[in-house]
Amino acid sequence: MHHKRLMMIASLLVLASLLLTACPAPAQPATVVVTAPPQVVTATPPPPTALPPAEPKTLVICQGQEPDSLYTYGTDMLAAAHLQEAIYDGGDGPAGMDSRTYDFQPVILEKLPNVDDGDAVLNAVTVGEGDKVLNDAGDPVELAAGETIRPAGCLSSDCAVTYEGGDVEMDQFVVTFKLLPGLMWSDGEPLTADDSVYGFELLADPDTPESKFTPDRTASYEATDDVTAVWTGIPGFVDATYFTNFFVPLPRHLWQEQLGYGAADLITAEESSRTPLGWGPFVITEWVPGDHITLEKNPNYFRASEGLPKVDSVIFRFTGEDPNPVIAAALAGECDIIDQTSGLDSQSKLLIELEAAGQLIPTFVTGTTWEHVDFGINVVDSYERPDFFEDVRFRQAFAQCLGRQEVVDAVLFGRSVVIHNFIPAEHPMYAEDVTQWPDDPAAGMALLDEIGWVDDDGDPATPRVAQGVEGIPDGTLLSFKWQSTTAELRRTYMPIYQQNLAECGIEVTLENLPAGEYFADGPDGPLFGRAYDVGSFAWLTGVTPSCELYITDQIPAEENNWGGQNNPGFADEEYDAACKAALGQLYGTDAYVEAMKEAQRLFSERLPVVPLFLRLKTAAYRPEVTGFIMDPTENSEMWNIENFDLSQ
Repeated sequence: MHHKRLMMIASLLVLASLLLTACPAPAQPATVVVTAPPQVVTATPPPPTALPPAEPKTLVICQGQEPDSLYTYGTDMLAAAHLQEAIYDGGDGPAGMDSRTYDFQPVILEKLPNVDDGDAVLNAVTVGEGDKVLNDAGDPVELAAGETIRPAGCLSSDCAVTYEGGDVEMDQFVVTFKLLPGLMWSDGEPLTADDSVYGFELLADPDTPESKFTPDRTASYEATDDVTAVWTGIPGFVDATYFTNFFVPLPRHLWQEQLGYGAADLITAEESSRTPLGWGPFVITEWVPGDHITLEKNPNYFRASEGLPKVDSVIFRFTGEDPNPVIAAALAGECDIIDQTSGLDSQSKLLIELEAAGQLIPTFVTGTTWEHVDFGINVVDSYERPDFFEDVRFRQAFAQCLGRQEVVDAVLFGRSVVIHNFIPAEHPMYAEDVTQWPDDPAAGMALLDEIGWVDDDGDPATPRVAQGVEGIPDGTLLSFKWQSTTAELRRTYMPIYQQNLAECGIEVTLENLPAGEYFADGPDGPLFGRAYDVGSFAWLTGVTPSCELYITDQIPAEENNWGGQNNPGFADEEYDAACKAALGQLYGTDAYVEAMKEAQRLFSERLPVVPLFLRLKTAAYRPEVTGFIMDPTENSEMWNIENFDLSQ
């Protein structure tokens, strides 16, 4: 700890006065005596003592997982999002913005465009046969006779018409985004709107394993000057969240122009996956695999004039998903912050005790991140096993046999809640009338009997067997595998669910895999390669309800380069229609909200996955740390890492 020393030097004031007394004399005129002015003597102060330079501040963040990549289009890991917040301010989630408390805030954009301000407009345009448009079902198609479309001014299926040829008018969205002026990459090169266009080009490239939902619905995305990007949707695509269609800027000057990389190269290239350029508060200077990543202050950060970031360097240490060693490390001063990937959820009681002792400050926040167990409803052809999960009644029985409240009480100490939907009840767009499947083993077993899964030996310790189950040979055991990661939370709750399911006659064996293996892209990874029975993990959904996670065209497959997110392979026309109806309305309007609520109702009834509980965003920090704020809808707690500081 350093203190400035203040040296005070007193000036000496010497007053000299001559006091002369005049003696009056008769017959003499008065004599005036002039006295000399006082003399002031001032001591000359010595030059100020030079202060030693302040010691650099280094913040150590311990996180449970090591990122598999830092490439924007190469990872979905929360551990990577933490680093991305340090490299790209406003780069985790919708590009150029933060998403706090169920709302969006611009970061590197001057503002979020909106219809009222005129920087987002719906234009009526003329289309004809062969033009790419969005049909009434929400699918991009080449316009042809017989296609059902929404003419200009029509925002619902109620006014859709059948195209019979010739020219028709349809609505087309045009949205204008303005970057803040003077932005720079960390190498000092200007960051321009063309870098955002480059980010879009990479996203749309077939070699990039990301969802093509928005690129497929984009007519053009172009830079009209250095700070202006304009997105134009295909006719008929009235995008609900049009204001998020600003694409992450990526450094064209380095990756494409200097290095000559294509989209396929960038998935594994060192310059994109391990040391990417950014515009944020920090720059990566070292990555020691299996140990740590070091970042230093970015001198070209656009908020540097505000004194940000407040620390000189940050070290992300990889300490594993067992919370006990990392808590001990924090108490020993080896970690300043413990992140939410460290499995602290299972140590809530200990953290509360440490807080009372003034040793650590825990944060417990529920938001939009939800743990769920997914059914392998439609698996890849090469993964052979009985089709347990196609019958929705089985999925409903499974939900009722889980005993979800027990896990919330025993593992999360009652600090979370069981959820029944893909958004929490606190969300302003929550549908109050969703179907709930309470803990009710008797009801679950009745459904199993109805399907044909019978307890043939009267022994609850043995699995049920098939007798007349459609598509499954009689005598097949009701036994399959539940997979997840090695995170302490999952290794704690999975055996509880396993025991509760066993009491209903459902036998599951447990397998915990390293996160990198479990979440690997298809076809290699079991989850997104659709080669699993059931598996649990968490979706980091953020502000907008993510009904699109389970629409049919998001099923990961070879045809879309395994880029979809509907890993259960759930395909339901009614659900698709409701979700796409929401996505075809302006965000927040009555029509959007009602369609999204209908999607929630269908989801809760048909259960492509069983929501388990809201993930506690549990982190902890030492009392010396300031500026650390957990937000319910920011996925990463590092969203304001530029404001983290260490008190002296």
